[in-house]
Amino acid sequence: MTATTPDAATPSAPDWPHCRHGADPATDPVGCRGRLIEPYAGCLAHLSAADRSDYLARLQPGIDLDHRGTLFTGDLLCELLTALKDPATDRPRLGPVWFHEAWFSGDASFREVEFSGDATFSGAEFTGNTRFGQASFRADVLFNGAKFGGGAYFTGAEFSGSVWFNGAQFGGGAKFERVQFSGGAWFIVVEFGNGAWFRKAKFSGDARFEGALFNDYAGFTETLFERDSAIGPMVCVGTLDFSEAVFGSAVTINASAATLLCRRTRWTSTATLRLRYAAVDLSDAVVEYPVSIAARSRPFAMSGGEHLPEPHLTDPRVRITSLRGVDAAHLVLTDVDLTDTLFAGTIHLDQLRLEGLYTLAFTPSGLRRRGMRPMRWTPRRTLAEEHHWRAARLMCADGWTPAPEGEEVLEPAALAPVYRQLRKSFEDSKHEPGAADFYYGEMEMRRHAGDIPWSERSLLTAYWALSGYGLRASRAIGWLLLAMIATVLVMMLWGLPKEALKPTSAGTVHGQRITMTTGTPDPVNPDGPFRERLSTERFEKSLRVVINSVVFRSSGQELTTVGTYTEMVSRLGEPVLLGLAALAIRGRVKR
Repeated sequence: MTATTPDAATPSAPDWPHCRHGADPATDPVGCRGRLIEPYAGCLAHLSAADRSDYLARLQPGIDLDHRGTLFTGDLLCELLTALKDPATDRPRLGPVWFHEAWFSGDASFREVEFSGDATFSGAEFTGNTRFGQASFRADVLFNGAKFGGGAYFTGAEFSGSVWFNGAQFGGGAKFERVQFSGGAWFIVVEFGNGAWFRKAKFSGDARFEGALFNDYAGFTETLFERDSAIGPMVCVGTLDFSEAVFGSAVTINASAATLLCRRTRWTSTATLRLRYAAVDLSDAVVEYPVSIAARSRPFAMSGGEHLPEPHLTDPRVRITSLRGVDAAHLVLTDVDLTDTLFAGTIHLDQLRLEGLYTLAFTPSGLRRRGMRPMRWTPRRTLAEEHHWRAARLMCADGWTPAPEGEEVLEPAALAPVYRQLRKSFEDSKHEPGAADFYYGEMEMRRHAGDIPWSERSLLTAYWALSGYGLRASRAIGWLLLAMIATVLVMMLWGLPKEALKPTSAGTVHGQRITMTTGTPDPVNPDGPFRERLSTERFEKSLRVVINSVVFRSSGQELTTVGTYTEMVSRLGEPVLLGLAALAIRGRVKR
């Protein structure tokens, strides 16, 4: 049996002997399109009561049936299946059947029916709820172009051969829960109008969803994909759910979806996920082999080259919402948005690979308020968990994103290791400038952690205030300039002696021998008005002292006691500030 999609129904006569009931040369020359049952004069729907009873009495379980184009009511279908019930199994058993372009008015139930041969429902239309629960299809099945107006329930059905739903339309919910697909399953250009459930289904062959459109929820929870599969490209306006699904071999998933759930999903081989629009949740996913998640900038193309429509999807970003519980050693993320990603609890986070253009959350920009005091946050990349923690602190919540409802807010002691592992990941990839922000975040969390002694917190606070943990050159240079200005002022006002010290000599004559003694008087502290001490000459001498102190050298200048101690302090502190500034610059340009 081939998997061709039939042409849409037309007013022309069908290519099988048909009933012609109700034909009118003026308005409807074709009449009823139901397959003529020989030797009777009409289709099953239009046989007389006697002829129908005679026909049904002749049927045997497993017989071939051809009811193309026939109109079935629920009662008529029930009569037909009752006549085909196998006494050994108490289930209807059909051989090869043709329900091509049949019309099923109202609810149609094929529950527990056994199809022992090929079954064709291509172009059939089901106006009510359709039930194929626990049905058994022993050969190939065609539902190409079929229309399901109500719910379609295939729960527990078994497809031993291949099944095609190409071009089918599901107006209500479609349930394929616990369905066994032993052969190929083809859902090409299928439209699901009100949710589709494949929970605990098993795909032993290829699973193809190229061009499938899910207008609501698409659930593949606990589904098993055994063989090499290429799923998609497909579109899901709502949630595409692969939670607890198992992929037994290499798989490629191409999807445009509002939300993609892969909670506790298991990949036992390589996988590539090319996505558009999706918010991806990978909580507790099991990644045994390399798994790549990449954002695709251009719309997906069908095999014929036409772009796949993406209705009602507006945000083009691919956002990772959670990596908690994931072993990131084999995970590669490319061109994704990590602004809202929950990293805490990720295993081997230091081995995570980030490629392309990725985005993380930033600190609030511009001037903010902390109580009544204005403040400005240092621009840097942060974790979403830090946003949640800071937003929970009422005094400095302005501009920080609060945690979603029901999400636990982690303390700084739990976030410091997360920053540390991300920093190591960047350092291992030789991206030192990128690692700097994570080092800053790590130090911030250590400084605010509640389990460190006050002495360590004081040291970290000083390190932060003076140089931004050795990462903010402007801060260190600013403090250096302030220290130099203060030192110059102290030197001019109190550090330099009142007058330049001049050596004096005294001699003693002893006969023909003269003894000379040369000495320098003690520096005299300056006095007089301050404005007289702020002279150009004293400024030049003070500046010389300060510049020598920055490079850890002695100026050789005679100083007062105040000046001597001031020079000692500046020779200790100012070179440290210069070194912190150099360290910060090095951290930003190091390769």
